Amino acid sequence: MEIIGKVVKLGNLINGTSARGPWQKQELIIETDEQYPKTVCLNCWSDLANEAANLAPGQMVKAQISVESREFNGKWYTDVRVWRFDPIGQNAAQSAAPAQAHQTPPQSTVAPISASGYSDHTESSPEDDLPF
Repeated sequence: MEIIGKVVKLGNLINGTSARGPWQKQELIIETDEQYPKTVCLNCWSDLANEAANLAPGQMVKAQISVESREFNGKWYTDVRVWRFDPIGQNAAQSAAPAQAHQTPPQSTVAPISASGYSDHTESSPEDDLPF
């Protein structure tokens, strides 16, 4: 499943140790962008907990989630677990900008237009096999 929303705040960071070793869980509270917004607490485990700690309130995220309920002592508990998330919007564009700054801009393949409004391009390039 997928959920998109704005980060409202970071919840509790919980650390512990199990039979398999140390673990950590970061709660991430988001608000969906719908006609009737919903507030959802997402649980990020292990490496995702570290990534979630870098998110800021107001930032938009798209999260791939799994929802699971379990029973304990006659009560049911539901866990919304994140298995992948991606920042979206302005903040994501800013973080991607430094990587794009080092790339060379694409070469223009548009032929110049004459005063009559038609292209003056009459040569065909080896990559272009169109007859016009």
